[in-house]
Amino acid sequence: MLLKKNIPVRYVFGKIKAEVLLVFMYATLVALVYVNFHFTRISIPIAVPTMLGTILSLLLAFRSNQAYDRWWEARTLWGAIVNDSRTLTRQILNFVETPYNSVEALYFKETFVKRQIAWCYSLGQSLRGLNPVKGASEHMGKGQLAYLQEYTNKPVGLLELHGEDLASAYKEGWINQYQQVELDRTLTRLCNAMGGCERIKNTVFPATYSLYTHLALVLFILVLPFGVIDVFGVMMVPFVVAVAASFLLIEKMAIHLQDPFENKPTDTPMTTIAQTIHRDLKQMLRESQEVEKPKTSSKVATFYIL
Repeated sequence: MLLKKNIPVRYVFGKIKAEVLLVFMYATLVALVYVNFHFTRISIPIAVPTMLGTILSLLLAFRSNQAYDRWWEARTLWGAIVNDSRTLTRQILNFVETPYNSVEALYFKETFVKRQIAWCYSLGQSLRGLNPVKGASEHMGKGQLAYLQEYTNKPVGLLELHGEDLASAYKEGWINQYQQVELDRTLTRLCNAMGGCERIKNTVFPATYSLYTHLALVLFILVLPFGVIDVFGVMMVPFVVAVAASFLLIEKMAIHLQDPFENKPTDTPMTTIAQTIHRDLKQMLRESQEVEKPKTSSKVATFYIL
């Protein structure tokens, strides 16, 4: 994700350098034929490319808006993940209570919060098609990693662990039924956000619309030199290149924005957001004081030690 305000010009025009080169060669060829061979009849009324440009502008505007909506929805979903991760941590730290604040409860809180950090990293990696355990494994024990081997969707497995541990905490009397309901609601919101991200990831932008828009753009570029050759002469070449580059950049921008989870510089900054969640949750947990693993027969505690 590009987080800087100043985007390098080389990066921007590097995306369309091949197309711009082809347009330059084509416009130059038309100019040479017009000037050297005096084929003046190849010019056409300027109204023709004007009408094509108007239609193309509408098509590109619609596509850009739809692509931005997909990108913004993805960012909104991850904003909700930030809020719900903080809410879940606050609930765990304040709801879970045992007599004298026992070691088992402290270890329960620490492991639960660390697993939520792991879930954020795992979800981002999974959406990008990368290793979903990378960045998350350091926040989980060997037993939890072994448990995740049964799941193709690792974030789902982590949420399942959350749910099982809340059920165990309720049986142990560490939380009451009302607290369990509130915690489960928070988990449901996290699950809904994950489902929304997966919907965006798996819903392909209509290929026919992309094809028609691109064909209209190609037709516009092919016709444009013949419409302005009488007005600009040889200077038609830089004019055509500039106009074509503008339309090509808009099309390329829409293509990148429509897929916010493809591990590109323009995608949603999931790793940065996960790092922010990691920092905030660690501060809420106050990890400066290490919690020793409890030596107890409690089902909740022994589950974490696996």
